Amino acid sequence: MAYVVADPCVKCKYTDCVAVCPVDCFYEGKNSLAINPDECIDCGACEPECPTTAIFEESELPAKWAAYKDINAVVSGAKSAGDIDKGALPANIAAAIDGASTWPNITEQKKPLPGADDAAKEENKIAALSLDPP
Repeated sequence: MAYVVADPCVKCKYTDCVAVCPVDCFYEGKNSLAINPDECIDCGACEPECPTTAIFEESELPAKWAAYKDINAVVSGAKSAGDIDKGALPANIAAAIDGASTWPNITEQKKPLPGADDAAKEENKIAALSLDPP
């Protein structure tokens, strides 16, 4: 089982989690992070470091954010868009995921996005999720 970065990370991109990951399984997008499920060793070191509570063990991922499991897998290069059920994705993500590039691996902490503290208070941010690399 792996960990999944979900909705609270969108528009924030705090990277405290990256700094503690022993296997460098985080990938950076334009306005969010993702975890490669094939590289994650399920150690849980990242989860308590996230200031927005955006990281969940796969089995604990809230149902309302289930799409993030496949999103993490595709943008981190663990799966291709053809390997997932696009019908389970929100329309904006389903339309963009076929052309999504694999995000670059991130191994060091960076500054969060401008306005991250305000964005952290927002809910239902999947419409704002960019599948573009940084």
